[in-house]
Amino acid sequence: MNYFERGRVYIIAEAGVNHDGDYDKAMALVDAAAQAGADAVKFQTFNARLLASSSAPKAAYQKRNTGEEDSQLEMLLKLELPHAWHYPLQARARELGLDFLSTAFDHESLAFLDQLELPVYKIPSGEITNGPLLWSIAQGGRPMILSTGMATLGEIDQALAVLAHGLEFNTSPQSLEEVWFNWARPEARAKAAARVALLHCTSQYPAQPAEVNLRAMDVLKNTFGLPVGYSDHTEGVLASVAAVARGACIVEKHFTLDRALPGPDHAASLAPDELKEMIDQIRQVEQMMGLAAKVPQASEWDTRKAARQSLTFVRDVSQNQVIVADDLGAARQGCGTSPMYAWDLIGNRAPRDFKAGDPA
Repeated sequence: MNYFERGRVYIIAEAGVNHDGDYDKAMALVDAAAQAGADAVKFQTFNARLLASSSAPKAAYQKRNTGEEDSQLEMLLKLELPHAWHYPLQARARELGLDFLSTAFDHESLAFLDQLELPVYKIPSGEITNGPLLWSIAQGGRPMILSTGMATLGEIDQALAVLAHGLEFNTSPQSLEEVWFNWARPEARAKAAARVALLHCTSQYPAQPAEVNLRAMDVLKNTFGLPVGYSDHTEGVLASVAAVARGACIVEKHFTLDRALPGPDHAASLAPDELKEMIDQIRQVEQMMGLAAKVPQASEWDTRKAARQSLTFVRDVSQNQVIVADDLGAARQGCGTSPMYAWDLIGNRAPRDFKAGDPA
């Protein structure tokens, strides 16, 4: 069974880069994730100089939130999570019953995270076409969550093919054709099915309601047959709760200590009390989902007895008298014969005398 098919939504509180390069903030984010009831807290691990060149432009939302004075590289240099911080952050998360996760954006960061033995690897949307990094992530053999923001179905299929190759072989492929050849094998697809979950995502901060496209979750599920969750970049909690109602088994949501802080992701993140509200609502929706069966619930049986009507004689009828439609009515009695059987009585002779108001 896939790691994420556990009958309970796996909720990732995405701290990301909202620590702003401040150790105390990073630790406070771990505490806030635990207090909100998340299953995991996740950061981002990268070497800024490996991730972005000096000429890389900022995304539009980054310009809105951090200004246009510095480059993407200069912005990222301020947001690196030092390797030394990972150990106390992981220890604190474990102490509070949280999974500690971090996303690797480069091979150097991945090699470091491998030493931490993370329970799950999260692959960000931006790296879905980074074949060598995908292959290296799969080498760890751990459960993987692949985010699919900005991606086409073809790109997702290709990324899954690379992950499957990395799960099965210890030597990197010699060509993309080799990757596709392996992906055609049922054994390769079975390995991916046991280790990989997909996240539907709209890579915009904040994502607008008209671009959330939750029905894409159904497409991902039907196309790839993998567990599907939702990485939520909208404002508020509604989209995450709605995604769970549509069957999401994972929810990832950015959160911050204060949305007014400067930085690329604070404005599109939840405050700690909002994160708790979202998680509480998701847990309620989980209970509401119930079973895939339409049956009376346990508490309904008493109401059913009180609310259902039974056949009643509305006028006196003598023994052996032929019962006609006008003899019968229906009323709540707490017992008796369902009005569905009225036609079975009409035309028959009364077995005894009945008074108006007697059950039929």
